[in-house]
Amino acid sequence: MFKVDHHKNIIEVEDISFSYNENENVLHDITLAIHQGDYIGLVGPNGAGKTTLLKIMLNLLTPTKGLVKLFGSDIRVFKDWHKIGYVPQKALNFDVNFPISVYETVIMGRYSKKLFKRTTSEDKKEVENSLRQAGMWEYRDRLIGELSGGQQQRVFIARALVNHPEVIFLDEPTTGVDSKMQDEFYELLQKLNKELGITLVLVSHDIERLTKEVMHIACVDKTLTCHVSPEEYLSASESLNIHGENVKVITHHHCN
Repeated sequence: MFKVDHHKNIIEVEDISFSYNENENVLHDITLAIHQGDYIGLVGPNGAGKTTLLKIMLNLLTPTKGLVKLFGSDIRVFKDWHKIGYVPQKALNFDVNFPISVYETVIMGRYSKKLFKRTTSEDKKEVENSLRQAGMWEYRDRLIGELSGGQQQRVFIARALVNHPEVIFLDEPTTGVDSKMQDEFYELLQKLNKELGITLVLVSHDIERLTKEVMHIACVDKTLTCHVSPEEYLSASESLNIHGENVKVITHHHCN
């Protein structure tokens, strides 16, 4: 059973601001540290900048101001992208009639940095291992468009796992997934975090469920308004409107 190492920051966001134009800040002066082995939920109202922050931590967007470090390295020179897994918000928005199998979807994760790479026995072994970890090995020959939303998300988790990431970012992964499959999906995330020690960063609107799953809650409303344990978050929400449009909590610390 892995535990959080509060002395090892693997993601550091320092005074980040971001804007698409000069007139409006999407994010403003955000500072956040995520520890090795953490399971953190990013919450906040619609349009608060949660997905933008996630994309900045993935180097998909460049901040207007500030610095991001991954595993101690400036993200601008970071090279070890195999340590990073990503399940984007639009992972399920694909042509369901496109004839690609579960196996083919996952093995593509091995080619992300090497186009036209020849499949090796090691590639095949890693695909099998990741599909087994995600509970989807028996579906390997099925077309991905034939699967339920929850099963499809497990396939994309397997694709993220295929390169042995140390951290996985997930953006609204349970959108469109029924409650039973959500339960199974969160069980898988707990396994990845507790048994494999993978750090998880999860954006979600489902605050009620998230507070039962994660170790820490970071609330974003253009700036970081709180970074606390789920218990502290729920306690604060009883007296302050942190679920609504005007987030008032100004707390920023880690709970050991």
